Amino acid sequence: QVQLVESGGGLVRPGGSLRLSCVASGKIGGLYAMGWYRQVVGRQRECIATSTNRDTTDYADSVKGRFTISGDFVNKTVYLQLNSLKLEDTAVYYCSARGLETSGSPGQYWGQGTQVTVSS
Repeated sequence: QVQLVESGGGLVRPGGSLRLSCVASGKIGGLYAMGWYRQVVGRQRECIATSTNRDTTDYADSVKGRFTISGDFVNKTVYLQLNSLKLEDTAVYYCSARGLETSGSPGQYWGQGTQVTVSS
């Protein structure tokens, strides 16, 4: 009932930049948090950045100072600016949102993922 669609992944050289976007749609009553996770094959999915509707943000230590999250809760969109990319940033990046559907049911919703590959 709630869909998240990411875009902006791709191949980039070490030190380069990318900008990921994610738009939420569907029967959304309201969102109170949006964030980005990433996952490498064989490893657990990790939360790397979150933004709340109270204008707070939080980052994993591995990306702090290099990545910036921007949440637009009016337009139900979240961005992740990735700068100074490293080889170890290679992963599938997932958008996630927490909120309420129009029915009042709470939930956490996920996008399909977008591949980010950092390679020379």
